[in-house]
Amino acid sequence: MQNEIIIAGFGGQGVLLAGTLIAQAAVEQGLHTTWFPSYGAEMRGGTANSTVVVSSDEIGSPLAFNPNALIALNEPSLNKFMSRLAGDAVIIANSSIIPQNTEYKVKPYFIPATDIADKEIKNLKAANTVAVGTLIKALEVQRLNIPERQNTDEKGLILESVLSACEKIFSSKPQLIEVNKKAIQAGYDFIK
Repeated sequence: MQNEIIIAGFGGQGVLLAGTLIAQAAVEQGLHTTWFPSYGAEMRGGTANSTVVVSSDEIGSPLAFNPNALIALNEPSLNKFMSRLAGDAVIIANSSIIPQNTEYKVKPYFIPATDIADKEIKNLKAANTVAVGTLIKALEVQRLNIPERQNTDEKGLILESVLSACEKIFSSKPQLIEVNKKAIQAGYDFIK
C-alpha cells in the first residue's frame, strides 16, 4: 500500500497542518511516511501545498510523481494539481469555494468543507481537518471497491489514527483538540 497525497490551498488555510496531521496518523499506525511542505514567499494568502507519502514499505522519495490523492481547498489548487493525478485518484474539493460546473478527468468528491467548519463546527479554520476526515473515508471506500485489495491485510490510514494524531499535533493547544476531532469526524461522516 502506498498513497501519495497532495494537500493544496491558499496560505492560512492550514494546508501544512493537514499534511502534518496525515503524516502523524501514519506514524500512529506504524506506517512509513514523509511530509514535504511547499509555500510561496507571501505565506498567508499565497499558495501553499504539502505532499505526504504514506506506505507500508520503505519510501524511496518524498516527492509525489503520480499522486493518487488530492485535497484542494481552493480552485487554483485543483486546477494546478489535477493534471498530475493518477487515473484512479481520490480528490477532495472544497465546494464552498470551488464551483462544481467544470468537467474534470477524475470526478472529485465535492464537500463544502468551509461551510461545515463554519456552520457545524463553529470554527472556520477547521475546514482543513474536515477535508482530512473526508479523505480518510474516501480512501477507505476506494480500497473496498478494488477487488484485489479486499482479501488482503493491507490497510490504509484509518480514522482512529487520525483522531489520535490530532491529540499529538494540538498538544500545545489543548483547546483545539476536540474542535478538530469534531471536524475530522464531520468530514468522515460526509461520505455515506
